Amino acid sequence: MKELALKKVVIAGGGTAGWISAALLAKSFGKSIDLTLIESDAIPTVGVGEATIPPIINLHKVLELSEKEFMARVNGTFKLGISFENWRDVGKNYVHSFGFAGKSNWAAGFQHFWLAGQKRGIDATEYGNYCAEHLACRKEKFAVMPKNGVNYAYHLDAGLYAKFLREVSEKFGATRKEGKITGVNLHPDTGYIESLSLESGETVEGDIFIDCSGFRGLLIGDALKTEYEDWSHWLPCNSAIAVQTETVRPPLPYTRSIAREFGWQWRIPLQSRVGNGLVFSSDYGSDEDAKQLLVKNLEGKLLNDPRVIKFTTGTRKQHWTKNCVAVGLSSGFLEPLESTSIHLIQKSITRFIQLFPYDGIKQSEVDEFNRQTREEVQNIRDFIILHYHVTDREDTPFWRYCKYMDVPESLTHRIRLFRETGKVFKKEMDLFAEESWVQVMLGQGVTPETYHPVVDSMTDDALRDFLMELKQSTEQKVERLPAHHEFIDYYCKSKVM
Repeated sequence: MKELALKKVVIAGGGTAGWISAALLAKSFGKSIDLTLIESDAIPTVGVGEATIPPIINLHKVLELSEKEFMARVNGTFKLGISFENWRDVGKNYVHSFGFAGKSNWAAGFQHFWLAGQKRGIDATEYGNYCAEHLACRKEKFAVMPKNGVNYAYHLDAGLYAKFLREVSEKFGATRKEGKITGVNLHPDTGYIESLSLESGETVEGDIFIDCSGFRGLLIGDALKTEYEDWSHWLPCNSAIAVQTETVRPPLPYTRSIAREFGWQWRIPLQSRVGNGLVFSSDYGSDEDAKQLLVKNLEGKLLNDPRVIKFTTGTRKQHWTKNCVAVGLSSGFLEPLESTSIHLIQKSITRFIQLFPYDGIKQSEVDEFNRQTREEVQNIRDFIILHYHVTDREDTPFWRYCKYMDVPESLTHRIRLFRETGKVFKKEMDLFAEESWVQVMLGQGVTPETYHPVVDSMTDDALRDFLMELKQSTEQKVERLPAHHEFIDYYCKSKVM
């Protein structure tokens, strides 16, 4: 076995970011590294993100987790996509599902066949009827199926998830140290982090430090002075209010994102409660205005007092600086519109493991980590901006700003390409596949002017039969699924109250 030159890995902070990092590092390296996580019970985690996307299933496979046990422990429900309500315009809704509609060929995606059917008067069915996940969302159905199933993710209690991952991490060899970090000690010559000072007077030394300290960015920001790039001119929301409510109906198999006058509201169903919140811009409404707006649009009795969280959307200019890697909120913040927060944690620590400096830190590895991370975050940023910018809403100052603001050229090109041709291509380091861009752009009202001419090789009768067969097979697949809440009761009923 190769002897590692850098063996002492210290994670600063717990929560979801800290314990995902600990679990993956401990599972990957075992006893070949000395892994310590420092966490203070006195410091609360943000923990508002309770919705995930399908790559989390790969994380759990790596960690060898039982899905049934995990879901019961975290009060979880299943997620097939997100319902976007009032985003295109007030009263107009659509679903961004995790599925793939219809069938594509090597030259053209399915959207071209669907568009041809629309323009040639062959089929007026909405695009989502060709996607099992989309249709299952609307019918509130779900089941885990080994083969030819549906793509899904989870809704979960973030606090319970962190506790669950702590058990997993400690089983693999990670050590938790209770304590509040009061100082970050740098080498006088190199500027590298040598150790962390705790309130107890103890000092924790390390070779590599993972900053999971949240918005505070104690290591990457305060100590190493890594600059933060502000994206609030593109994503003007800078505040969130979170609150939990009682369950008043069976849990939906999707997240609800409801556009409001100066932001958007989330509803995330768990088995025994609902996570709610409002992401908003304080430039267009006060905290009190936001609280009133949220509370009047809640279902069920409040289980706790609404709490306000402030943030600045953006990213660190470097996510790995010297011997410190920022993971989670310390590395930047993109609002949870598409539930990407936990994925970015997972991806960052996975990328770090792939580039792990086993025989000393090399700048080429640092540069590659930063390049990949930045490109991925920028692509997600553009996808989120798309929801705000491509809209028919002009009913409030907030939505007028979003509709007419300048956006990154990278996004302008993608919108123009789809509007003019119906084409969309996945970039390197792009989290969202072509299908996601198609679903959201169609949902937001971007109707392509034309479709790929390869479709015109099909006669009207052939195209009609092709579309009808796909639609019927989708309907038959969904019809076989049980109700979402019935499957949960059978598969992973939680004892969490």
